[in-house]
Amino acid sequence: MATLPPVEPRPDDADAADRPWIEPAGTAAPMPRWVLRAIVVFWLGFIATLVGRWLFSRLHTLLFLLAISLFLSFAIEPGVNFLARRGWRRGVATAAFLFGVLVVSLLFVGAIGALIARQVANFIDDLPSRITEVQDFVNRNFSTSLDFGDLIDRIDKGKLAGSLANNTISFTTQLLGGLLEVLTILLLTFYMVADGPRLRRVICRRLRPDRQERVLHAWELAIDKTGGYLYSRALLALLSAIFHTAAFTVIGLRYPVALGIWVGLVSQFLPVIGTYLAGVLPVLVALLDDPIRALWVLIVIVVYQQIENYLFAPRITARTLELHPAVAFSAAIAGAAMLGPVGAVLALPACATVQGFLSEWGPSHDVIDSHLTAAKPPPGRRRIRAARAQAEAEVEAADGGGGDDGRDGTAGGGAAGDDAGPRTPVEPPNPD
Repeated sequence: MATLPPVEPRPDDADAADRPWIEPAGTAAPMPRWVLRAIVVFWLGFIATLVGRWLFSRLHTLLFLLAISLFLSFAIEPGVNFLARRGWRRGVATAAFLFGVLVVSLLFVGAIGALIARQVANFIDDLPSRITEVQDFVNRNFSTSLDFGDLIDRIDKGKLAGSLANNTISFTTQLLGGLLEVLTILLLTFYMVADGPRLRRVICRRLRPDRQERVLHAWELAIDKTGGYLYSRALLALLSAIFHTAAFTVIGLRYPVALGIWVGLVSQFLPVIGTYLAGVLPVLVALLDDPIRALWVLIVIVVYQQIENYLFAPRITARTLELHPAVAFSAAIAGAAMLGPVGAVLALPACATVQGFLSEWGPSHDVIDSHLTAAKPPPGRRRIRAARAQAEAEVEAADGGGGDDGRDGTAGGGAAGDDAGPRTPVEPPNPD
């Protein structure tokens, strides 16, 4: 780059001696080529982001259904593979499993829907009498003179029934939309499972052999963890539904089958708080009839929860991935925040799969002994004292046996007991 010569001061400038010469600026450097590329990349990325947001806003429902179908395919593929090894065609086995899932879901929704409809109808019919009972109870126990006659007269059952009918129509419209989404999920799941081997071959054909092994291993791990977790939850839900249905029948609770299925499913597929949410509905139904019956229902739910925690769950989930309650609860909250109630259910197998990946990723080492990492707490003072007392008793018993042997040896004509000298006391073992 050429530069200009320095500018000399003019001869008629009196102050030129006091100022340094001015170095003129050289020719401006050209703009680096990477700046232009950076500008182009920035605007292309910005445009791609806008297009991606627009596409996601249009296709988020389809992506949501694809995610549900993927996890459902992971769940039923172990069973389909089992039937395929027994000679079933994959398409027939997949259709059989999906038909079973659909039948169970319809039975559950129908039973709970009929229960809710009947309870709402009974509540509307009994509302005036309930208000009168509350009025008499308050006046009798608190020495008041409340009169809810005007409120009872204002209750128009016709208007309540009309509003209920309008809500039923809107609910039916939403139900039809949900049915269309369910059919879409079943269709996508069918193709993912029935054509699973061909789908995996298409994906692996574009990858190197080492990457093919990683992809297939990840796929198999996702199937094992998701299927194992959901199958164990389904079996526990079946046991819970059978037990609660029988118990509610003995107690005399209305709608025992529907409430038993409700408790079984909700308590197993909603972590931590599922048990409490599942028990609220049968207790409320029992409260409408008899408070004592509601107490019995609560006792049955609590007793079965203890039986499940200590008897059923350890044996059923021994070969499946068991999530920590805090992890499962956090995953359910995150899934519900992103995808609603369905996301809360899907978050559990997703979290189980991620935990399975993390358990096999990277090296593992033995943990050093420390009280901070001990699985069991250190022994308390009572255990330490008991261990020391037992050790002292063993030492005394050993000393007593040795003294008897020494006396026998002396009596036999030898002073072996005296020559042996005093015994050294044995230190008791440290219980720690």
